[in-house]
Amino acid sequence: MSVSDSKYLPVVALVIAVFLWASSFVVLKIALAVYDPMIVIFGRMILASLCFVFFIPTFRKQKFQKGDLKWLLVMAFCEPCMYFVFESHAMIYTSASQAGMIVATLPLLMAVSARFILGEKLSRKTLIGFVMAVIGGIWLSIYGSSTEASPDPMLGNFLEFLAMCCAVGYMTILKKMTAHYSALFITAFQAFMGAIFYLPLLALPTTVMPTTFHPAAAFSIIYLGIGITLGAYGLYNYGMSRLPANQTTAYVNLIPVFTLIMGWTILDEKLNTMQFIAAGLVMCGVILSQDNRSRKKSELI
Repeated sequence: MSVSDSKYLPVVALVIAVFLWASSFVVLKIALAVYDPMIVIFGRMILASLCFVFFIPTFRKQKFQKGDLKWLLVMAFCEPCMYFVFESHAMIYTSASQAGMIVATLPLLMAVSARFILGEKLSRKTLIGFVMAVIGGIWLSIYGSSTEASPDPMLGNFLEFLAMCCAVGYMTILKKMTAHYSALFITAFQAFMGAIFYLPLLALPTTVMPTTFHPAAAFSIIYLGIGITLGAYGLYNYGMSRLPANQTTAYVNLIPVFTLIMGWTILDEKLNTMQFIAAGLVMCGVILSQDNRSRKKSELI
């Protein structure tokens, strides 16, 4: 493979990863219509973990650098652990299309986090874009009509926003960890930690154990475990290890586009006129925030 070809591999990996992530909203909606959220998430975690069993001899050779284990645990706690707690419940109350639009705020949350946590500069355009996207997300939620498939869009979208906050913690630590560990190892670590985290949650009195086998829902869990937890995260972690963090998070902007298309074609979801305007405001805010041209010092806050 030539050098020119290899430099495009991270880009291809990221595009495929965000497409798979977008499909996960639709597939998760199908699974949650039949099975309890804890069953769905534990199922996908344990399936992904089993896929990595063959690599255990290789992982045993991996040496933890001093102080990294605690950061890896915090990373896994953010995502997949708490992230999926919020997202799985979000998909009970809102539509896949609306949840996909909330995901568009992730790059902006990363920029704001970098400003206040890492002390990085934040341009006025990025700040304005962030405000626009947040207003658009709130607007989208307010005008979301309750349906059988999305009984409480405002609650669902808020839970999805909390999931994005968890994703910020995950991505911030992930970039640091990719300098020390392979994408395969990090993906496996996430899967194992997720399975351990969700196993005791199956014993909660609120968890409804499955009593019937539903082919579509069962296949959805398999797809989430292998295609998303293994495939999407593996590809994204690979891309993150090869490209700057600000570039990799920008690819997340493709998720709402893919999700809207799949929500319409597969779940027959529709946005009303006001929601289209709100979705447009979110995307305008995201696009405005991605202006990476050099700026004068007076433009920075």
